[in-house]
Amino acid sequence: MTLEPQASAPSSRLSRRIAVLAVGCALLFLCIVGSFLVGSSHISVESVLTYLQHPDGSNDSYIVNELRKTRTLLGVLVGVCLAVAGAVMQAVTRNPLADPGLLGVNAGASLAIAVGAAVFAAHSTVAQFFLALAGACIASLIVYLVGNAGPYGGTPVRLVLAGVAFSTAAGGATSALLMINPTAFNTFRFWDVGALTRTDISLLGLLVPALAGLGIIASIVPGLSALALGDDAATALGTRVKTVRALALLALTLLCAVATAAAGPIGFVGLMVPYFAGVLVGAHRGWIIATCAVLGPVLVLSADILGRVLVRPAEMQVGLLTAFVGSPVLLLLVYKMRGIKR
Repeated sequence: MTLEPQASAPSSRLSRRIAVLAVGCALLFLCIVGSFLVGSSHISVESVLTYLQHPDGSNDSYIVNELRKTRTLLGVLVGVCLAVAGAVMQAVTRNPLADPGLLGVNAGASLAIAVGAAVFAAHSTVAQFFLALAGACIASLIVYLVGNAGPYGGTPVRLVLAGVAFSTAAGGATSALLMINPTAFNTFRFWDVGALTRTDISLLGLLVPALAGLGIIASIVPGLSALALGDDAATALGTRVKTVRALALLALTLLCAVATAAAGPIGFVGLMVPYFAGVLVGAHRGWIIATCAVLGPVLVLSADILGRVLVRPAEMQVGLLTAFVGSPVLLLLVYKMRGIKR
């Protein structure tokens, strides 16, 4: 009889995790519906349903079938990419406060946008997309090479330090370029705020690298769970630590590059969602990643919907709202960890 509670514990934990995913999927469905129905311009529910089934050349039909549909799809994609990348980053660095931006992805993308605008007069959205994608990938490559240099390279601390150093240098270079080139600044500021309002980029072009990153992560989930225990423990369990870490960095670079190129640098999603996913489903890395894939879009779409109604008829961008919510959450996490010794 004493074994019954112990035997039922795994079943209870599994039921809780499934329930969390089910609730998350329901919330995501509601957010997707809300993203179509709610906007800075008022269109009735009946009209939205009519335009979705029978689009015409009217302005309201364009808003529903182009603007709202595109930003809804972008919100789902960006939310998945940022939240899953955050979960992977926290596993690789063994730091619950780690954010994908620590690898310098956002800084690299920003620098590429600034260079493109200042030097090559690249002001179009399509040009910004490819510049941000290239800048994010180059930044992660530089951070990885520097972090792995030397006999003591490859540790989480070295990677984070390399990322912070690169972000600082890239941020200074970006600021210098923007200060001496007003045209580049005018182009950059619309991208830097973080928004889901772009309609002239290829969703298929975004989906391919995103699926590649998610596929890599799915293949190394056991290794990520082992890495979260520490390099020595992971090695003892038969994990090829450097290989798993390299694949993880490649995957989260692809995910962050897609999100940053599509919507600009949206902060705190990769920090908040993995933390709360861990609180809800426990320490199992596979369940955390699955939960992040559901809750990430919920956060991004919720922020986008809220931004449409707070300052009607204008809009508040997603990046501003996530920063507004994420900053207090970060302070709370730091406060809760004040007594933890590492």
